[in-house]
Amino acid sequence: MNLHRLSSKSGDLQPTDIVILSNGPGEIITWVRPVVKHLNKVLGDWQNLRISVLLSPCPHSTGQEAAIASSYRGVDRVLPASDFWDFLLWGKTKDHWQWYERGIVVFLGGDQFYTVAISKRLQYSSLIYAEWDARWYRLVDRFAAMNQRVIERVPKSYQAKFDLVGDLMADVALEVESRDTRSNTDTPLIGLLVGSKPAKLLQGVPLCMAIAEQIHQQQPQVQLMIPVAPTLDLTTLSKYANRRDNPLIPSLGNVEGKLVTVGEATTYLETSGGTKIRLITEFPAYRDLICCQLCLTTVGANTAELTALGIPMIVLLPTQQLDAMRSWDGLPGILANLPGVGTALAKLINWLVLKQGRLFAWPNIWAGREIVPELVGKLEPEAIALLVLDYLAHPDKLQNIHDSLITVRSKTGAAEQIADIIKQEITKT
Repeated sequence: MNLHRLSSKSGDLQPTDIVILSNGPGEIITWVRPVVKHLNKVLGDWQNLRISVLLSPCPHSTGQEAAIASSYRGVDRVLPASDFWDFLLWGKTKDHWQWYERGIVVFLGGDQFYTVAISKRLQYSSLIYAEWDARWYRLVDRFAAMNQRVIERVPKSYQAKFDLVGDLMADVALEVESRDTRSNTDTPLIGLLVGSKPAKLLQGVPLCMAIAEQIHQQQPQVQLMIPVAPTLDLTTLSKYANRRDNPLIPSLGNVEGKLVTVGEATTYLETSGGTKIRLITEFPAYRDLICCQLCLTTVGANTAELTALGIPMIVLLPTQQLDAMRSWDGLPGILANLPGVGTALAKLINWLVLKQGRLFAWPNIWAGREIVPELVGKLEPEAIALLVLDYLAHPDKLQNIHDSLITVRSKTGAAEQIADIIKQEITKT
């Protein structure tokens, strides 16, 4: 198996490996980061503790996941997705990693089967964070469930393995100060969450630029910002604002943009009409986001994070070019990205999904009704700008959305509970 073992002595504080399995940018940011942060708190004085992050291939990968995981304090080593299959199949790593005799494999994204395979290979205990369903419950030692429904779907004889911890993404609320800034209407701030994946950026960037320009023309005092995903550099972002690199610009408001840097730190995306949109590169951008009266966002993890922060939002699903939407999860996402036939399949899949009239934003899914607006179709920047300005003119509407988000969001503390479960497992005699 080509595994290099480091021997250890008995005792609760003997050398231990924590192996975290993950994959895409959303999981690395909203799941791995808070768990590692709390592991540093509860196990910070453990001298021979090593945290390794193993990344499995993901269709939504940006290629920056390994660098982001490596930047987290407490992470000792990261296996990039390109090396994952060699380790899964043969136990090989390029740097000939060694392993302690004791450890735990923790699932925080990817395929739950990898947890079973790798824990058996390393002879470690196993823990799966189960967001929607729990698989391989006969072979896995512990589960941290997002909600009670996950537990109820499992035979009662296995439910003792489960702990109800809540939603990891709700923990973003713990990272910012508890304060209400929506009453500051003298200089309102609008956040534009354009996405981090190419399929979303192709439509999100030009549409949001066009909306921003319409808002600025009617209310120049409104400030606008884009929190830039850590997997995205500013030069790449600017390409989606350029007609030469983004053919969808004419059908999404026909507004272009360019990067403008003022001084050493402040960078804007300036539209062809002169509207400046500040680019926030600090990550996470929660302290800037909580100053927003309202955010415009694509679907995805963004909507869960905004819910956790209680920030009102309008969710945009433009369909100007159906084949540009190829970011669905699971089999639909795989089919939509197949070479040759992917374009036709993407159009068909998106048409079928949108025809269902389903809810896409996480707060609406959790509430079972539309508590934040979801705008689906061939969106017009002028109409969306008018809707934004109407919300700004009626802060009571924004307050109602805020109150509904606070009601529907999950309780915080999931990351801390997962860290405690890991501690329980690795301190067993």
